[in-house]
Amino acid sequence: MSSCQILQSIMTETMPNAEWFAVQTKPRHEKTIAVELAQKGVNTFLPLLSEMRQWSDRRKNVELPLFSCYVFVNMVPTAEARVSVLRSRGVLSFVGNGKEPISIPDNQIDDVRRLLAAKVPFMAHPFLHIGQRVRIRGGALDGVEGVLTRRSGATRLVISVETIQRSLSISVEGYDVEPVGARTYRA
Repeated sequence: MSSCQILQSIMTETMPNAEWFAVQTKPRHEKTIAVELAQKGVNTFLPLLSEMRQWSDRRKNVELPLFSCYVFVNMVPTAEARVSVLRSRGVLSFVGNGKEPISIPDNQIDDVRRLLAAKVPFMAHPFLHIGQRVRIRGGALDGVEGVLTRRSGATRLVISVETIQRSLSISVEGYDVEPVGARTYRA
């Protein structure tokens, strides 16, 4: 089995009480860490994206991590298991609050797996929070800024005139939005 097959292999059997966690890695260590952890018997998931790269003398299809500097591990959250993962070369820490790692819901990992397995076109997108100030990019509303909200399951943009303390809300379905203060994301 090649290392790429190991990295994206579907989990065979999960242990009872096992949870998904994100491990932060040193840059460009994701594949090595995923292979090392798999050899230690830790269930790992490293979503890879195939991309054509151009060098001055050649073109090559390369497998790059979808989420740079992160590897997902599925384990029972014991101190012994955490230490085993943290002792892997290139692992910086578990993603969490302070000393406790925060688990990732199974459905979020499953959604990423299903997306990759379906081979549908997609691109990375900046993470946006409800309540965050954002700007619409493109179309008739290019440059309009407001606060991202959710109402009845729909994502909306609230535009306010602060002086008179009045607001209006529009649906942002179908529009590209970016965080205000961030550079425009281009895939």
